Amino acid sequence: MTHVAVLMGGWSAEREVSINSGLACSEALKSCGYEVTPIDVGRDVAETLALTKPDVCFNALHGRYGEDGYIQGLLEIMGLAYTHSGVLASAMAMNKPVAKELFAAAGIKCADGQIFTRQEILDGATYPKPFVIKPFNEGSSVGVTIFLEGENMNLSELPWTFGDKVLIETYIPGREIHVAVMGDAALGAVEIRPLGRFYDYEAKYTSGKAEHLMPAPLSKDEYAEALDLALRAHQALGCRGVSRSDFRLEENADGSSTFYILETNTQPGMTSLSLVPEIAGYCGISFEDLVRWMVEDASCDR
Repeated sequence: MTHVAVLMGGWSAEREVSINSGLACSEALKSCGYEVTPIDVGRDVAETLALTKPDVCFNALHGRYGEDGYIQGLLEIMGLAYTHSGVLASAMAMNKPVAKELFAAAGIKCADGQIFTRQEILDGATYPKPFVIKPFNEGSSVGVTIFLEGENMNLSELPWTFGDKVLIETYIPGREIHVAVMGDAALGAVEIRPLGRFYDYEAKYTSGKAEHLMPAPLSKDEYAEALDLALRAHQALGCRGVSRSDFRLEENADGSSTFYILETNTQPGMTSLSLVPEIAGYCGISFEDLVRWMVEDASCDR
């Protein structure tokens, strides 16, 4: 019987959602007949894994140290096969400016933006509204703030606890489209209509805070384009396993539309409200079949 260690929790800002993902995946894997050991990851994770001796690690960690290449590097050193993307793809996807460069090189449109240091912002640096401020390396919209036209709040007034550098991008109005990729194929696209200003952390993980439209109500050409862009983003980063790419669809005055990529998530959520299981389910892939495939797909980069 294959022994799977489910890595979850950790100490990032996304600890709670990671635990929810890990518990859901643990139960599904048990129902598939695997021997499962859930591990709430601490800084002694290498010692814990050495004692546990799993055959495969299911990486249900989210945020820093879980999806930015750090835990992947440790698993590579220990020779343990793991789910989702490898070291380099994980690190590049989590670093938003690096990911933007790779997307642009692949012909995928990104919002204009600029990198500022915290000191430059305190010294009065400005950027034309509307814009979005983002941490370099957080997920689940942690730390994301939108500044719209007519709002009086200035950058220097924003409390900031996410490092010395920030990414500021032009705000793209439009529809939220999210696409799941599984292996070498894009599965489908869902549209999210948040009840608040945008699809923030609360909307992502609180029932009733956003409307999910599956499949996304796009034209046939738009739907195909969204899937193609997500697969290209997955490949540009060198992802493996499952990923989810998030887009804004801007509807232009001439009736045309333009997709702008927001980010690619190499460790998409696996909770009851998460989008990849929802998209997979629409495609006829049960949650149990999804996690089974992920375990069978697990590997090391080397």
